[in-house]
Amino acid sequence: MKIHEYQAKEILKKYGLPVPRGGIARTPQEAEQVAKQLAAPKVVVKAQIHAGGRGKGGGIKLASTPAEAAQLAGKMLGMTLVTPQTGPDGRKVQTLLVEECLEIERELYLAVVLDRARERLVLMASPAGGMEIEEVAARTPEKIFREHISPGTGLCDFQARSLAYKLELPQEAVRPFTAIVAGLLRVVNGEDASLAEINPLVLTRQHQVLPLDCKLNLDDNGLFRHKDNLAYRDLSEEDPLEVAASEHGLNYIHLDGNVGCMVNGAGLAMATMDLIKLAGGEPANFLDVGGGASAKSVESAFKIIRSDPKVKAILINIFGGIVRCDRVASGVIEAARKVELDIPVVVRLEGTNAAEAEKLLAGSGLKIEQAKGLADAARKVVALATAASSK
Repeated sequence: MKIHEYQAKEILKKYGLPVPRGGIARTPQEAEQVAKQLAAPKVVVKAQIHAGGRGKGGGIKLASTPAEAAQLAGKMLGMTLVTPQTGPDGRKVQTLLVEECLEIERELYLAVVLDRARERLVLMASPAGGMEIEEVAARTPEKIFREHISPGTGLCDFQARSLAYKLELPQEAVRPFTAIVAGLLRVVNGEDASLAEINPLVLTRQHQVLPLDCKLNLDDNGLFRHKDNLAYRDLSEEDPLEVAASEHGLNYIHLDGNVGCMVNGAGLAMATMDLIKLAGGEPANFLDVGGGASAKSVESAFKIIRSDPKVKAILINIFGGIVRCDRVASGVIEAARKVELDIPVVVRLEGTNAAEAEKLLAGSGLKIEQAKGLADAARKVVALATAASSK
């Protein structure tokens, strides 16, 4: 689950990390009031959306007076902010963060992520803060420093100090920096975060070390331990189809292709998408109905896929292990009868009660094409989607 910058900073404060003074505003009047309370020579007005690159799109502005902060807020609230990470449709700005403007001497990068190859958390730091880390990795990989954290011992003091010295921080800033490193790891472990990124982490002229921006992604699988974090969820920032899928307990990710996919099991879903690509098509989604899929969940999945206007054909690929194929077939038939079936559907069912499922589909009277094998299913659905798109 993604959360906004101001929400991430609330969590940092909860763990004792220093953050710039600021407050949120949802009206120009609130922006003016926050700026007055800060009583800073300048304030920065920052659009709150779930995407980076906000400055490039005009989502970060400086104001010298509270009145100017209100004026900027009036222009930014309600605007559609387009950044390199939002895509051409952009995101509507509904909340602003108004913060004190700091006297910045240097901008650094600091993050905690999971290194899946090493099976442990890794600290990443770079002197090239304020830039996208992907660009730094591509152009100057030598500027990225790493320290892997052993699950048994946790963070060692020398690891944090090593990063501070590699970043060539002044002696006065070493201890504040190492405190933030330790604090950020506490946030990741304490909140079940899958990503904690501070970019930039700034060194002020007074040798303070502060997170100017912070991105936290919270692991959905850990939210049952942090029910208070559910309040941070902003449904307006999420894809409507993904929101609908989550309400039915479905794992769904919206993509840009025209072949809808309904599969049970994440591994099989990935393999299905690969075969669609191999056959020359483009998947419209990742959708895992789970190992215990019921007729009801299959019906819900079918409706969600059909809600995407880009979908020109649907591939239903089910391996009957825990779930019975005839139960899936019943769900497909029920859903197809409730929703107007005006696009082709290809079904591949293997495993428990597959023969019974084939009989159900054949006798349904619906225009559902059955496939023999996964490769055959991918070829058939791509051909049907291509033909439908060319009409």
